[in-house]
Amino acid sequence: MATLLHLDSSAFPATASTSRTVTETFRKAWEDQHPDGTVIYRDLHADPVPHIGADAHTAGFVEPAERTPEQAAAFAEREKLIVELEQADAILIGAPMYNFSVPSTLKAWLDNVVLIGRTALNEDSKTKGTPVTVVASRGGSYAPGTPREPLEYVQNYLTAILSEMLGLEVDFIVPELTMAPHNPAMSELVPLSEASRAKALDDAVAKAKSLAARLAA
Repeated sequence: MATLLHLDSSAFPATASTSRTVTETFRKAWEDQHPDGTVIYRDLHADPVPHIGADAHTAGFVEPAERTPEQAAAFAEREKLIVELEQADAILIGAPMYNFSVPSTLKAWLDNVVLIGRTALNEDSKTKGTPVTVVASRGGSYAPGTPREPLEYVQNYLTAILSEMLGLEVDFIVPELTMAPHNPAMSELVPLSEASRAKALDDAVAKAKSLAARLAA
């Protein structure tokens, strides 16, 4: 059966996080289709991975037998994350926008799993072509044609890393205006926020079922 790698990075609990709510909806629909499947789950906020250091970085370009003890220890942690990525048949990432970018916890995970010559920029990579669904929630709107479109760095960044570097097949679900119900200055946007959230939840179910059926074919 298929294996889903599910990552959440929101600093907020599920009751207060749109990205977590949408990824949970996706995961439930996925599990309904794959009751005997495997889900590897990482809450990158509750249990953050180490930020990559010099030893972990340089070890990726040194033969295992030639690594220093420090490099070997640092890379062992990195290896676990890379293997999880390589074993996944599909990937689900909750990526809320924080200050125009992704949470630092998600960036740390990406820095660990991007290894040039293995997972990245490698035509024979085990990750190449793996489908990844990213729930890119944001408090405002950065859609094409909006005033803040030039500040949309989350989708642009993740497309560059996930698609161009790792060779994954990237799809986005983008619930917007999540701050509208909490910010009086955005009160007139509440209906649009609710519509965006509802669409994101519907998309999560539809995409999970479609992807599950595709992998089972």
